[in-house]
Amino acid sequence: MTDPETGVQDAGFDDWLDAAEEGDAYYLECANGHGSLPPRRVCPDCGSTDLEEVPLPETGVIETFTVTHVPTPAFEEDAPYATAVADFGPVALTGQVVGIDLDAIETGLEVELEITVSETTGERVIGLSPI
Repeated sequence: MTDPETGVQDAGFDDWLDAAEEGDAYYLECANGHGSLPPRRVCPDCGSTDLEEVPLPETGVIETFTVTHVPTPAFEEDAPYATAVADFGPVALTGQVVGIDLDAIETGLEVELEITVSETTGERVIGLSPI
């Protein structure tokens, strides 16, 4: 994330957020087919340094989630909120579930990536929006 005081970007991650906002989200894939998210220079599964940007699947499925009612100070304005891990094929994304009543969230719910903004910090965060 960009440091608000210095304007310095988090190398790789901010670029990924920019691409996702433009509808060009991607993941990194090594020659052995392992997927990971940037920033990476080495495949976490096999150690390969030959990584290629591959388009992220448009939809994923919530595998697990939790609802936070008492947050850390960095997210106090966002609470209550749900954080989920969604399977997007070769990679899993963790993000806030947005655009749905918290009681309606369930495993197996189909979602798409949506970059959203934290109400507390104003920073961009990964959002998962039901389809």
